[in-house]
Amino acid sequence: MSRASTRPTIRIASYNMRKGIGTDRRRNPERILDVLDEIGADVVALQEADRRFGERQSALPQNLMDIHGRYRPVALCPRPGGIGWHGNAILVGREVEVIAHDLVHLPCLEPRGAVRADLSIGGAQVRLFAMHLDLSGLWRRRQAAAILHAAEQPGDDMATVLAGDTNEWTPAGGCLRDFARSFTFAPCGRSFHARRPIARLDRIMHRGGLKLMDCGVHDSANARKASDHLPIWADYEPA
Repeated sequence: MSRASTRPTIRIASYNMRKGIGTDRRRNPERILDVLDEIGADVVALQEADRRFGERQSALPQNLMDIHGRYRPVALCPRPGGIGWHGNAILVGREVEVIAHDLVHLPCLEPRGAVRADLSIGGAQVRLFAMHLDLSGLWRRRQAAAILHAAEQPGDDMATVLAGDTNEWTPAGGCLRDFARSFTFAPCGRSFHARRPIARLDRIMHRGGLKLMDCGVHDSANARKASDHLPIWADYEPA
């Protein structure tokens, strides 16, 4: 699925890219970028964007992103060669302005974190949180509380989007119930497993100053091979 860059909506995508390892067990970062080109989002929240061990280098080499030309990473990573924080990264289109960015520390047993970027997209200001929550329901709810606290600063009414892999299998329970008290979910659809999607683990949600126009799961031949998750997307119009 592609769209013209002149479309007046803002497209936000979320993608657990599994460090570039596809369902064929091959690491192919160029295939991830091909999938992102198909989606044509203005902003992408990535999960598992950096390798897990060693120096935790980016699973999307900078030279490949330069060749593809559509996206650049928000400068979130405190380590040379990485693009993310505990695997979470944000890619923005060339015409998107990054106003500010920050790391969000989450309570955890294993290393977890979230990232935030304040963006100007076609004149509209949007705050995006990219996240990948724990496998444990108890820790997911604690992490959701930390993200909600970071998103709910007094006197700040910037339009806000939360996007990422929630790891929540319960359709309306756990951390999803917590998020739903403040945010509206885009009903994108089932994104996991890529070969046979049965679960809505990946979520995009919003509040304030945005109108949801369309949303979905990007299910293409490339996407079914590139990762074990399918990417999701949502189109918004500034209210």
